[in-house]
Amino acid sequence: MIRYVIIDDEPIAHGIIEGFADSMHHLQKTGNCYDAFEAIKLLQEQQVDLLFLDINMPKLSGFEFLKTLSNPPKVIITSAYKEFALDGYEFDVVDYLLKPFSIERFIKAVNKIKPLNFNSTNTQETHFQQQQLFIKSDKRLHQIYVNDILYIEAYGNYCKVHLEDELIVTLQKISDFETQLSSNFIRVHKSFIVSKQKIKSVEGNSIHLKDKQIPIGQTYKSVIKTIFK
Repeated sequence: MIRYVIIDDEPIAHGIIEGFADSMHHLQKTGNCYDAFEAIKLLQEQQVDLLFLDINMPKLSGFEFLKTLSNPPKVIITSAYKEFALDGYEFDVVDYLLKPFSIERFIKAVNKIKPLNFNSTNTQETHFQQQQLFIKSDKRLHQIYVNDILYIEAYGNYCKVHLEDELIVTLQKISDFETQLSSNFIRVHKSFIVSKQKIKSVEGNSIHLKDKQIPIGQTYKSVIKTIFK
């Protein structure tokens, strides 16, 4: 679960972000703040994993607010001003959403956040099984469980997402999936990402997944060896 806070002086912006976040079940709202001072107080009282942060606010700007934090949560900037985008990355923000943004763009930004660290292996495993991903295909958004992914295959301008009992074809790039997916997945070829948990065996230059044989790219052989350390 990712606990988030919206920091924006415009109430309509809160409504839009909340509406988008409601479609992602691993997001949980912790609070709404309408200026930086409200946010500072909330962060002192609550545990927060993610900030949706506006830049142009009264009293303190979004960037001035970030300078006050010694250990800030993950940050996704939401701003109507594109000229501040480069400044945003100096603060190591996850993404910079230019208002007005679509739900697809919102989901892409949130999916860049790696799963949070957990104290116990069992808790981490449960989180992985429940983690969800949104994939756009056939003008629809498909919500899938990450644990159902066997492997992802680059196919020309498309990607094929091979699930346990389904195949989804999307225009999303394989490099995007590599960024979004956790360390439970590994790139084994320029055209393939596989789930570590679904690997049955490795033999020669091939990985065996269920009833599928996946090639290992020459430049990825050293990465494969790390699985069996």
